[in-house]
Amino acid sequence: MARSSLYQQVAAEVRRAIYTGELAPGDQIPTETDLMEAHGVSRNTVRLALGELENEGLILRMRRRGTFVRERRPLLMRPQDEFPSRDQDVDRRLDSFVHAVTSEGRNPDQNIEVSIVEPPEDVATRLALADGGLAVVRRRLRFVDGQPYNTNDSYFPLDLVADSEIARPGNITRGANRVLEELGHPQTRVVDDISARMPTSDETLRLRLEPGTPVVVHVRVGYDGEDAPVRVAVSVLPADKHLIRYELERQPASRP
Repeated sequence: MARSSLYQQVAAEVRRAIYTGELAPGDQIPTETDLMEAHGVSRNTVRLALGELENEGLILRMRRRGTFVRERRPLLMRPQDEFPSRDQDVDRRLDSFVHAVTSEGRNPDQNIEVSIVEPPEDVATRLALADGGLAVVRRRLRFVDGQPYNTNDSYFPLDLVADSEIARPGNITRGANRVLEELGHPQTRVVDDISARMPTSDETLRLRLEPGTPVVVHVRVGYDGEDAPVRVAVSVLPADKHLIRYELERQPASRP
């Protein structure tokens, strides 16, 4: 096995201190000079080590202030809670994001923009729209305790929701899924695609992302009882601010 380079050894020591709690969120890590002396390495080696830790999202380097362990309080997201069963103790008057935030004793907020668009090709395909078909999109920038946490863009076929609350500006307290039910199109199944990538420049600005922060992209397609797609939701979730948890329950085998 190849021996780790000097900068990787320095990075490993600082990483270990962070993961064990020796360095807690918000703590200032040793200066470049201290790390040079402690490990007997050059300044360039220390800077390479810090660059690796920054790219991993573990530290935050602030000009003229020093280097700090990043605050990490991920929001627990349970995608299955968007469609609770009748025996689940979930307030169906609230959408799933608001429920997730308030259940942790935190304060949710969001900015909403509603428009009629010709959606991106991948969204149009998922919605089974004809060429040039239009959709209503509800673009949401969501906040937790005053900090931008994620974006959620939900697309709906225009001809399905044109005369509903979904096509009008403003928050829908009980959630757009409930409105779809009232329109006669309850979602009976969903398909989730989850991937990871680095953010676009626009996402970096909107979400105030620090350098080296990857994002998770969660795309959910909802289908009604006729198996027609009625909603495509695209969420962009900074990886350091979210924990996505699925709980799957095995169904009992049917008896012959």
